[in-house]
Amino acid sequence: MADGRISRRQFTIGLAAGAAGVASAALVASPAEAATAGRKPGDGAHHPAGPRPAFFDETTLWDAGVGPLVNYHVHGLAVLPDDTIIAMTEGRYEVCDAGPRDLLARRSLDGGNTWEDTQTVVASVDGQSWGNPTLVVDRHTGEVFLFYALSLRLPENTSCSGDSADLYMVSSKDKGVTWSEPTHFAGLFDSFPYDWALHSPGPGHGIQLDNGRLLLNVAHRRVIVGNTVQQRFYGVASIYSDDHGRTWQTTGEVPVTVDYPMNEARVVQRDDGSVLINGRNGAGGTGERIIAISHDRGLTWSQPKLDGATGVFNSVDASTVRYTGGPGSKDVNRMLFSHPDSPARFNMTVSVSYDEAYSYRYSRVINPNRGYYSDLAHLSDGTIVLLYGCDGDNASAPLRVNVARFNLEWLTQGRDSLATGPAITEQVCDLGKNARQAKRSTGILSIIKEPTARDGARALFTPGAVGDYIEFPFTVPHTGTYQIGLRYYRPVDGGLVTVTVDGAKLHNYAVDTTAETVEGYDVVPLGTTRLRAGRHDVRFTLAGAGRGGGQLISVNALSLVRAPAAADVRDEIVMDNAGLGYAVVSGTWAAGTGVAGYYGGNYSSHAAGTGTSVVRWQPAVLGDGQYEVQVSYTPASNRATNAPYTVIDAQGATVVPVNQKLAGTPAAPGGTWVSLGVFPFQGGLGSSIELSDNADGFVIADAVKLIRQG
Repeated sequence: MADGRISRRQFTIGLAAGAAGVASAALVASPAEAATAGRKPGDGAHHPAGPRPAFFDETTLWDAGVGPLVNYHVHGLAVLPDDTIIAMTEGRYEVCDAGPRDLLARRSLDGGNTWEDTQTVVASVDGQSWGNPTLVVDRHTGEVFLFYALSLRLPENTSCSGDSADLYMVSSKDKGVTWSEPTHFAGLFDSFPYDWALHSPGPGHGIQLDNGRLLLNVAHRRVIVGNTVQQRFYGVASIYSDDHGRTWQTTGEVPVTVDYPMNEARVVQRDDGSVLINGRNGAGGTGERIIAISHDRGLTWSQPKLDGATGVFNSVDASTVRYTGGPGSKDVNRMLFSHPDSPARFNMTVSVSYDEAYSYRYSRVINPNRGYYSDLAHLSDGTIVLLYGCDGDNASAPLRVNVARFNLEWLTQGRDSLATGPAITEQVCDLGKNARQAKRSTGILSIIKEPTARDGARALFTPGAVGDYIEFPFTVPHTGTYQIGLRYYRPVDGGLVTVTVDGAKLHNYAVDTTAETVEGYDVVPLGTTRLRAGRHDVRFTLAGAGRGGGQLISVNALSLVRAPAAADVRDEIVMDNAGLGYAVVSGTWAAGTGVAGYYGGNYSSHAAGTGTSVVRWQPAVLGDGQYEVQVSYTPASNRATNAPYTVIDAQGATVVPVNQKLAGTPAAPGGTWVSLGVFPFQGGLGSSIELSDNADGFVIADAVKLIRQG
């Protein structure tokens, strides 16, 4: 609502049923806290006596190549208190978001070893389009609720997306064997002032909070007909129940703004009781996720922000789930996140966080091929269950829906287990709350309080000139080797910042804090160093304007981690032809998608010329070193044999001609790559790679990758 008040429209099941076909934490494992039937939502799994052998297996639940339906897409997953697994998907009669769709389920009674035959829970009659299956389990009663939507298109809508959708629900008290008559939540969201017409739950799953509240995301927008993407008012207002699902009410909305068009999302409760919502951009494209925070168990939400903790990838439904720990638990805090780690729908990956989703430490690729929507759950013995779409040639919808099962040992490649724990200790220096202790040169220092900041505040420094700095003290209780990470804020007018610890540069020290698109948070690993017990200082110095021309410096938290293993971090920089750092210097370059193999959403091209048309990639190089430069392009017979790439590094300029008729090497995150060689780069914005049309055929400007050596 525009004034921020809670919309508490209540819906009673049965009455309105309609017909419808500086702090530190040591992360060490502890024994299981409760039996499965008695444990609170969010409590840890049964911990084995010792580390288990790593295991992974995968089963196909639905296959469009076999049938009987044309496509299976958009999924929901739930594990009941007795470890019964319910997996759901849309069974599509057309490859279309608003075409005829059934809602299908398969159950496993033995932890995923075997699966019962497909059950049609909600059938399409006369072309009905049922979608977005979203499951939420009451772990106190054992009842499972299935929320879903009926999508409708206006006659003048020629797209394959619905204009409106009503919310429905059925429930099961016998573990998904039978389901109740449907409840139609007509008018539940009428009190919101955005003229929303489409109300889509989840998809995936909702959660049960520590106080027993059932909470799940519902995404909304206006009709497509007559509204641009910005005019559709993508937004989220969840629903909740405090009486075990008998009645349901709306929460307040995540503040609606065209800059943060949150759509399909998941909610997860942090160990301090707050609720994090993590969602995709409803407008599509490639980018960071959108987050918001609630400190009243989902009733009201903070202003949304971008969050780079999970990286930059295709706008797609992704899943997050608490694995262990949570409010009131003595177990290690672990959260899981699944997504296709690519600017296109490829490379399905699962990651684990030990700091309540402020960063993700270990990741593993489940499937390097096409990957789509996904949902996560886990069994009482700690087995992780991933339901996801995969394979095929359709860029938007999968050929198959698979369920993968694996344990923590497999996911972390032996660096963590429920029996022994990850042996990680983290100390957090709160740069926002401690800003008053900071020392600075000329400039203005402000403290910005916002719930999306770690510990609730960030420091904002407006320098007077290049060379101005702000310096924070922090204390290390024990001498040792620390992996240092920085969570910082990216304003539109962010500056180029040099980071030093006790006057020394670490492995990564130069950070362009310019926002990728709109403002939000990001994380960067600065490097590993040995620190003695006692006081130290971290300094942030304005080294120059960022790639957006700004000079602001805004930092949130410094993280010092002691761990026996390094985090999974790609020591590389990738720049697409549509992202920050890419610019058309001169000429007109056409966007294209006609030849496969490009990175991201498209590639740019130019006919043979005399060198008057130029594009440039300007990387934000985090630290000094030798970097292999690779370029991606789509090969074809009309391409240039001598596309002239100019690498401008720390020692000068080098021209490297590339035969773009020849194919490069495909990589799992996307693109087909050819190496230009290894070059010396210094941290900052002083390097670039250029491509001109001075060639004997069409030149293709797609993406550039810098891979740090050693």
